[in-house]
Amino acid sequence: MTAIELFESSLSQSAPPETLDLALEALWWAGKGDWDRAHHCVQQAEGTPRCDHVHAFLHRQEGDLGNAGYWYRRAGQPVPTESLTAEWKAITERLLAASPTAA
Repeated sequence: MTAIELFESSLSQSAPPETLDLALEALWWAGKGDWDRAHHCVQQAEGTPRCDHVHAFLHRQEGDLGNAGYWYRRAGQPVPTESLTAEWKAITERLLAASPTAA
């Protein structure tokens, strides 16, 4: 099973895996549909590129495109044109690849 498949299968649990950093934990909560918990995670590590990128995604998901643009700029990431689902998966895959112990 790939890292993203393991991550996605963990969404059936009631809590995220303990090995996740705040950015991946935020994506986990976003994957569960809990925007507020996801947002709380990224707010705890504002200023880190990983969390700033997820923060941008969350505001895009929320529909606050101005705020999302601010966070994409802070994270050094372009504003995506792909679907939210595709962006969630792409960010998750990238962060998992950079965190081998996260899966």
